[in-house]
Amino acid sequence: MTARTTTTISPDVITAVRHLYKAMYASGVAASTLELVHLRASQINGCSACLDAGVETAQKAGVSVEKLLATSGWTESPLFTDAEKAALALTEAATRLADNPGAVTDEIWAQAAQHFDDNQLNGIVLMLATTNFFNRINTTLRVPAGTRWG
Repeated sequence: MTARTTTTISPDVITAVRHLYKAMYASGVAASTLELVHLRASQINGCSACLDAGVETAQKAGVSVEKLLATSGWTESPLFTDAEKAALALTEAATRLADNPGAVTDEIWAQAAQHFDDNQLNGIVLMLATTNFFNRINTTLRVPAGTRWG
C-alpha cells in the first residue's frame, strides 16, 4: 500500500497526541486493558497501521500472544477477565456507532461501570475515541503498517 501523503506530522499535533495518551494512562486503567481496547477498535476499523503498532504496544504492556490472537473473538474466549470483556464491549459499541446509533446502551455502560470508576471509564473512552480518530486518518491516507506517529 502506498501512502496518499508524505506530509510530516506537525510537532504541535505530536504534542497534543502525547497529552491524550498521558491522560489515558493516568486514568488508572491497566495498560494491557487500554491496549486491548486500541487493538479491538483497530480490528473493527481495519487499520493496518494501528494493528501493527497495537500488537507491539500490547506486548510491551504484558498482553500474551494467545490473548492477542483471541482478541477478535473475545466474547467466546476464556482468556479475558470480566473487566477486559466489559471494556471490549464498550469499545465495540462505541466503535460501531454508524451501524447502530444507540449502540452504547445503558446495559453496556453499567457493565463497564461495575469494573471501572468514572476516571477509568473516561480513560477507556478516551482511548477508544483516539483510536477511532487514528483509524480514520490512517485508513483515509493509506498509512502503511510499520508507520509510527512519533
